[in-house]
Amino acid sequence: MRVGLLGAGRIGAWHARFLGGHPQVDALLIGDADVRRAAALAGPMGASAGDPDSVLAAGLDAVVIATPTATHAELLGRACDAGVPAFCEKPVAPDLGTTLAVRDRTAKAGVPVHIGFQRRFDAGYAAARRAVLDGRLGALHRVHLVTADPAPPPAEYVRSSGGMFRDCHIHDFDILRWVTGREVAAVTAVGANRGDAYFAAAGDVDTSAAVLEMDDGTIATLQGSRYNGAGYDVRMELSGTDATWVVGLDERAPLRSAEPGVDWPSGDPWTDFQERFDPAYANEIGTFLEVAKGNMPSPCTVDEALEAFLVAEAATLSLHEGRRVALAELR
Repeated sequence: MRVGLLGAGRIGAWHARFLGGHPQVDALLIGDADVRRAAALAGPMGASAGDPDSVLAAGLDAVVIATPTATHAELLGRACDAGVPAFCEKPVAPDLGTTLAVRDRTAKAGVPVHIGFQRRFDAGYAAARRAVLDGRLGALHRVHLVTADPAPPPAEYVRSSGGMFRDCHIHDFDILRWVTGREVAAVTAVGANRGDAYFAAAGDVDTSAAVLEMDDGTIATLQGSRYNGAGYDVRMELSGTDATWVVGLDERAPLRSAEPGVDWPSGDPWTDFQERFDPAYANEIGTFLEVAKGNMPSPCTVDEALEAFLVAEAATLSLHEGRRVALAELR
């Protein structure tokens, strides 16, 4: 397969690791607005380099879009217009109106599109989904999600990120829907600024919490932080009438017990999302290549990504207006 990779930044370089050594990829073409950066990434792995236009015009079998969020909609549209199956990092677009327009454009083109939510390809989340759906937890009553970064992103990133709920917690909203098989009906969100002033200056928060009411009455709670000095902490707790399962509770969870004589977990804490989800990213890219070859449907379409984005929009609106927001308001 001839595969294009658009974006040679941090996440683009991460995807290049898996694409460059994948047995189904015969040729990898890396495009970036900064051609020198594309060449620096491409050189050591024997890939070709250019700008995004030249890569899109190179007769691709598939394309991976890992450029800044503001460019996703245009590049997705161009790929679909050219009939090229596309993988795109979340979110589809920075706002709801553009996301809806991309949804309609890609649906009309009929080209496979896979939006990147790598937690769906993590072994723990997949096991939890099976346990919920086959009834091993009994009737699900409560879900709790945590996403906490060990250090905050830079100010320039925060200014254009879309905010804590759109940028960070959209992964929680997607995985909540996927694992439980239910939809979010309403959100009440709060936030605080306990660290650098640039979060407040951007209209964002560095500490977050939310209550999510599911369409079957299940209550989910959410907590997040940009300043979790203990390490990268991502967990999902699901409690039912028969059992409680926790995703992310392993030897490297950045937790310490206050109970005397308890020294578990004893491993080195996870340092960042790339280290924690390395196998999931590899599985995700492998799955996308199967989608591009026509061997399976997309596991995460634009429609699915839209649902997570709607929850993020509702949470952001709740945060700024100080009220409960029903998803029906945004549909």
